[in-house]
Amino acid sequence: MLSVQARSIVHRTRGSQHGPVTRLMSPGDLGQVLKPFVFLDLVNFQPDTSNQGFGMHPHSGIATLTFMAEGDVRYADTTGEAGVLLAGGVEWMRAGAGVWHTGAPVGDTPGRGFQLWIALPAAEENAPAHSQYLAPEQVPQEGPARVLLGRHGAAQSAIAAPAAITYLAVHLRAGEQWRYTPPAGHTVAWAAVADGQLSAGEPIGAGELVAFEVSGQPIDFVAHRDTDFVLGSAAPHPHELVMGPYSVHTTREALAHGDTEIRRIGMRLRQPQRPA
Repeated sequence: MLSVQARSIVHRTRGSQHGPVTRLMSPGDLGQVLKPFVFLDLVNFQPDTSNQGFGMHPHSGIATLTFMAEGDVRYADTTGEAGVLLAGGVEWMRAGAGVWHTGAPVGDTPGRGFQLWIALPAAEENAPAHSQYLAPEQVPQEGPARVLLGRHGAAQSAIAAPAAITYLAVHLRAGEQWRYTPPAGHTVAWAAVADGQLSAGEPIGAGELVAFEVSGQPIDFVAHRDTDFVLGSAAPHPHELVMGPYSVHTTREALAHGDTEIRRIGMRLRQPQRPA
């Protein structure tokens, strides 16, 4: 690798575990530092264990991106989409003005992956909800990195990113070195390790999320074992985070609009279904 000053790690966390989910970032903690990235869950589903799914629940003002490196997930949402997301695929849900969705593991193999929340720009936070599901073969790859959102090298995600954002799933073999050079303007950057052991100037262990200093510098990674991790970079989100239980907006007025739409959809879901 070319010599470069190491980009400092300024925050690190192992989050808090709740059953099969480890919450690594929330809008009230590191989400304030790494916005537009405001929430990250590391998910480890185990076979033959009950209550591992996510019941039907609402969002507004954000987009969620779910990537399972291992294990398939059944999904449904109030845009009318339903099906099974195969391991290696991507679920993109732009909640916008309001949406409800649900998901649960299927099959008898372990499931491991991440769910990310992204704070939407003001122009999109109350737009109609939109969902998009990419099969594994539709997720492009550049070197060791699968491009979940944005562009890396010659590879670009089919999902229309809401702002200047790149989100990658990276696999490095033991001893492999890799440099990530962020696009111009991407001064926010972080990485979270699902499995293995990395160094990026300092060690980063399995189950750990690190935030890098605000800078446009490249980041050099070295894998000490076979390692899977996700990496995000972006231009900073210019707004304060106005939060509800399942929502993040830029103003109280926008949050109130989202809450109204969430309640409207919720009332519809609670209505008895008429026979066809």
